[in-house]
Amino acid sequence: MSESTDDAELFTTAEDAARSLAFASVQSIYRYPVKGLTPERLELVELMAGKYFPGDRLFAIENGPSGFIPEAPAFQPKIKFLMLMRNERLAALEARFDDATAELVIRLDGSEVARGKLDTPEGREAIEAFFQRYSRYELRGAPRVLAAPPEFRFVDTTEGYVSLINLASCRALGDIIGQPVDPLRFRGNLYLDGMEPWEEFDLVGHTIEVGSHVRLKITQRIFRCAATNVDPVTAKRDMDVPGTLMRTFGHTDCGIFAEIEQGGLIADGDSVRITL
Repeated sequence: MSESTDDAELFTTAEDAARSLAFASVQSIYRYPVKGLTPERLELVELMAGKYFPGDRLFAIENGPSGFIPEAPAFQPKIKFLMLMRNERLAALEARFDDATAELVIRLDGSEVARGKLDTPEGREAIEAFFQRYSRYELRGAPRVLAAPPEFRFVDTTEGYVSLINLASCRALGDIIGQPVDPLRFRGNLYLDGMEPWEEFDLVGHTIEVGSHVRLKITQRIFRCAATNVDPVTAKRDMDVPGTLMRTFGHTDCGIFAEIEQGGLIADGDSVRITL
């Protein structure tokens, strides 16, 4: 390699560094294969431009007829599914989904209570039979496992490609409430540390870089509902998070959504930079 080529590469690297400023790091990464069920922590994830977060909200448990049509998938309000806003007992379940086998295993108090391959009618029926028993007093009709068609996910908003949570905001909210607020109440994909409380809102409209290659365009703040009132460990509805936010700040927002402009790998500890 010639000296001029080396100099050009060094200049490009220095120029790129000058156009970005590190302000946070990725503290943890999560996905939620089944809407309303257990978060699964990831050490590494590969994002693809224009796509949803991998393995996220692939399935939902329909709470009676929802009108969802797999051949013409369209956004459906969360109320049409079993979800934490109304069904806090879901948080007591420990669910694990295996990508390779499409098998979902559900445990309660350490014991297995349901198992089924979600790519087979028999497997879906096994999971549905469990929720018919477990959620019988909260059902508006027969529960049904829905699978997201390609290019669709059971997210709460049409903008919900990737969700980011500022851990400093969670800590500040805990100070206001008077007890720690578990960040998993917000069911985000990327949990960031190193920012000031609520600084994430200033990122809306900007593009951030994560790790070596990933670029995320921050699109909007995340409106919060009563699902955040549920403790993800005890399954108790023990806080009023939206109410506290509204009384304190005049809004119920916590966290931000992003679209994937450039894909790549993200790992725990990766730096987060804002492009200048």
